[in-house]
Amino acid sequence: MSDVQLHKANQLFLSRQFEDAISLYDQILQKNPDSLDAINNKGYALGKLKKHAEAIACYDLGLKLFPNEKILLVNKISSLRKTKAYDAALEICRQILKSNPDDNITLYHMERILAALGNYDESIQCCDVILSSYPQNAEILFDKAVSLAKMQSPQMTDILVQAISSDQHLKIKAKNHSAFAKYSTDQEFLRIVS
Repeated sequence: MSDVQLHKANQLFLSRQFEDAISLYDQILQKNPDSLDAINNKGYALGKLKKHAEAIACYDLGLKLFPNEKILLVNKISSLRKTKAYDAALEICRQILKSNPDDNITLYHMERILAALGNYDESIQCCDVILSSYPQNAEILFDKAVSLAKMQSPQMTDILVQAISSDQHLKIKAKNHSAFAKYSTDQEFLRIVS
């Protein structure tokens, strides 16, 4: 495989020319069908084009060649999540977390999946593991506040304040998020997001 070709394909990907990048990854894979980088990056580019079924097939091909390759597994989780194949995604999350219980990327996907399934307690537990390493992670704090809001927990406001103090842009997201709809007339909530 030509490193030059892979570099060019990656540059196309980074400049959001996903179709052209995929064509080049395919050329690389014709010459070197077991190029992990080309397989993974092609899957990722397909995902960017919202061709998640094709992306999953690409990751599955890669996993036949490289069983338990974490980057392929994590990217497959992402595509499964986007197609709402939550059970399959959770199974892979649990598989990764058995040997890497503090893998923050996997925990991030897992907390999002669990919240989508309405399993807010477990979602919050995943958030807390991530926050133990990155206490000011605004997105994770926000996700935790969403789950707390869904549970109607009074802790929600404290966590939402922490999230917004880490990233002021989350005020707009909070105003528009369905989880906080029931707080739309709550004076404390309005003060936080104003």
